[in-house]
Amino acid sequence: MKISYLAKVFSASILTIGLAAGCGTSYNITPPNTATVPPASPTEAKSSPNAKNVEATKSSPKAEKAEKADNSIPKVFYSEKGVAIRGTDPVAYFTESKPVAGKPEFTHKWGDATWQFSSAQNRDLFAQNPEKYAPQYGGFCAWAVSQGYTAATDPNAWKIADNKLYLNYNSAVQWGWEKDISGNVAKGDKNWPGLAKEKK
Repeated sequence: MKISYLAKVFSASILTIGLAAGCGTSYNITPPNTATVPPASPTEAKSSPNAKNVEATKSSPKAEKAEKADNSIPKVFYSEKGVAIRGTDPVAYFTESKPVAGKPEFTHKWGDATWQFSSAQNRDLFAQNPEKYAPQYGGFCAWAVSQGYTAATDPNAWKIADNKLYLNYNSAVQWGWEKDISGNVAKGDKNWPGLAKEKK
């Protein structure tokens, strides 16, 4: 029982440190990584896709109604020098189950940001249905939005839940957000319209 208690204390400490270091400030903080996504290691490239980051769930009627209501929410996105997700291809999260660096020759302007893609095919898929591939909450930290504010994101801290892409400030913050995905998404969905209008 003592070991179980210590494990819980240790886990809580890790989450607290991650949240304090990451999402405790506004989105203007300097992001932890560079603009490009590091290539996968040889072992990662050979292994199966990041299945743990993709949660297969069916869209609920409430989610479908929320998507229709999204049309009234301003299309504002977290970007650096006008480029969304630090140049990461948003379509690749769905097709390759991992972050893939986009290329400057494959871009598409949508919302208030420029999106980069690893191929012309991915660019065209995005252009046909950007809402399907763009990260939720304008690409701002999903945990921060669930708490009522915005923060920067790391393209490597990602999760697809209910066929939607969510990004977080870093892996420690994402770990905490994943403890209650449905609850945090519900809070984020409630908070985002107001936050988006503030960003407009």
